[in-house]
Order: sequence, then structure tokens, then C-alpha cells
Amino acid sequence: MIPVGAQNSSQFLMHIQNFKRRRQEKNQRTARMEGQEQQHKSRVVKVDSPESWDSYLTQATTQVCPVVVHFTAAWCMPSVVMNPFFEELASTFPDVMFLTVDVDDVKEVATRMEVKAMPTFLLIKDKTPVDKLVGANPEEIKKRIDGFVQSFRASVA
Repeated sequence: MIPVGAQNSSQFLMHIQNFKRRRQEKNQRTARMEGQEQQHKSRVVKVDSPESWDSYLTQATTQVCPVVVHFTAAWCMPSVVMNPFFEELASTFPDVMFLTVDVDDVKEVATRMEVKAMPTFLLIKDKTPVDKLVGANPEEIKKRIDGFVQSFRASVA
């Protein structure tokens, strides 16, 4: 507590100014951190259950949106290496839904989609797979997604 008095009045004002400055700096740091979080927020959605799988596919069909799925496993190094590339693709195609499915966590979906090796990439339109790529070949994956998205856009135009 700061006692009130002529000499302490200037100390009190300095204390208030320091408090305001520290609060402003803290708010600026918080705003920068939130901005960085938004910049680094993933566009790839992790499917964590058969129900969420069905929900995302229904949402994509309703919104007339193509879907690209990366079936992966934590123990599969080629799959893990493809994760940053998949994130990059998601940023390149903002009008496409990008999903990732860990085959060990959501076995039912992997079985339903007949995924037998990782990484596997599925291109889906109206809940139906239209293309399947097996293996970590970034150039081929990008080429196929480009073609898929162009074809999709032409079919809805």
C-alpha cells in the first residue's frame, strides 16, 4: 500500500504508469501469440471415430466440397514424413476438406475404406472414393489432387 502524501504522490503516479505499461506489454504479447496460433492452426482435421468420419463426409457432401484423406500410422515413417506435406496441401486448397485418419485409432474406417498400407490417400466426392494412392510420392499426390479438384470444380460449375 502506498501512503498518500506530496512526496508519495509522484511515486504513486509512477507506480500506476508502470502498471499500465506492463499491462499493455502483456496484452501485446498475448495478441502476438494468438496471431501466431491462428497462422499455425492446421486445416487438416483428425478423424477420431467412425461417427466423426461419417459426420465429416456428410458435411462435405452437403457443402459440395471435395475431400482428401491421409490414412496414416504413428509407427509408419513414410506416413509421418508426409504429414507436413499434407498440411501444405491443405493450405494450397482452401476449398477442399482435408482429413487424417490414424489407422490404429480408427480401425473401422480403415477397414471400411479397404486401406491395407500406409500412407494411403483417398480422394472422395459425395461420400464415394474416386481415387486412391498408396505410398509417399508427393509429386504424384499433388498431381492427382490438382486433377481431382479441377474435375470437381468443373462438375459443379
